[in-house]
Amino acid sequence: MKEYHLGIEATLDIIGGKWKSLIICRLMPGPQRTSELQRSIRGISQKVLIQQLRELERDGIIGRQVYQQMPPKVEYYITEYGITANAIIDLMCSWGRTNIAIRQQRGEEIILLENDSSQE
Repeated sequence: MKEYHLGIEATLDIIGGKWKSLIICRLMPGPQRTSELQRSIRGISQKVLIQQLRELERDGIIGRQVYQQMPPKVEYYITEYGITANAIIDLMCSWGRTNIAIRQQRGEEIILLENDSSQE
């Protein structure tokens, strides 16, 4: 039996870590193949991406559609349950943008590339 002392522990158990929130964020607009996800998430290895996708699938946040064709095609998508995490992800994105703006005002050399299409 899992035991949590705070609700946030349960949240972090599902979407915590460096990559899971990014994967969820990238899947919110629609299904993507593994290679598309890896290209859009800088720094993630294929091994780690696959592991994180499996964990998110196990937890019901994402689903996987396998197409019976050659070569094989697999797409990942956000489940109905996973969509409930959208509000959390949106808040994290908003807080991050605000944080970057504050840090820039304090003189830190930092930029946000999120709207730069050449980075994707």
